[in-house]
Amino acid sequence: MPRIHALLATAILATVAPSASHAATDWKLVGQALGKSGTEMPGGVYRIGLPRTDLHVKRGNTELKATFALGSWVAFREMGTSAEVMGDLVLTEDEIQPVMKSLLDSGLEITALHNHLFHAVPPTFYMHVGGMGDPITLAKAIRTALALSKTPISMAASTPPPAIDLDTAAIDAALGAKGNNAAGVYQVTIPRAEPIKSMGAAVPIAMGVGQAINFQPLGEGEAAITGDFILIAKEVNPVIRALRKNGIDVTALHNHMLDDEPRMFFVHFWAQDELGKLLTGLKAALSEIALKKN
Repeated sequence: MPRIHALLATAILATVAPSASHAATDWKLVGQALGKSGTEMPGGVYRIGLPRTDLHVKRGNTELKATFALGSWVAFREMGTSAEVMGDLVLTEDEIQPVMKSLLDSGLEITALHNHLFHAVPPTFYMHVGGMGDPITLAKAIRTALALSKTPISMAASTPPPAIDLDTAAIDAALGAKGNNAAGVYQVTIPRAEPIKSMGAAVPIAMGVGQAINFQPLGEGEAAITGDFILIAKEVNPVIRALRKNGIDVTALHNHMLDDEPRMFFVHFWAQDELGKLLTGLKAALSEIALKKN
């Protein structure tokens, strides 16, 4: 078990339910400590999105929207009298080592480092992080690390997203889940049937444990798709075969967590095509996964 978990797991499991004297976390203060406000999500999660709007990444002739494939985020939840943080930071190659050193020096853990995309210019990398402790202290540590990158962090007011130039009703019907407009990208998240646990406690879907599928409109009924499926071992190759059979590229296979139960694997994908063809392939892949029934 990693150092930080070995020291804290026993105490955390004994205090997952807050005591009567424990004051609920003021998430507004956590947002202020990190430098950007977040959103309270189901499962007691406070999630802060940090899209890399400073980057201009292209794949072929398609410029990728930040909310499509460049969306850094961190999510906090109370764990007894402490808090857990998990996140995924999008970094350029020269940002990786300084950000990693800062996170490790502050006591956080690196749980994965990899790429999700092929042929993207410039290339980007994805650093998964985790930690336990005081939520404000954790938020300050993450802010200090991100200051060593060019990740935009501000309290700027949100603006209405542009309309999605796709048949979103068809997407919802095909995937069996309602999506949302994230700055012009249609994002769909689908929960697994069984709970995924970390240190013995179920991890809420808002902390990155759902099937994540993003659609970026390209005009004339076409879209680019990317995202990842979270799978148990026996589902990995059936899903890969279903994706490839339907013209969807598999771009990565790896883990995001260190102590998940059951052991989960993440299969990332990419395709660019007419929406109907993409939905056929995605439905075929989803049929191989144990998903939560609506």
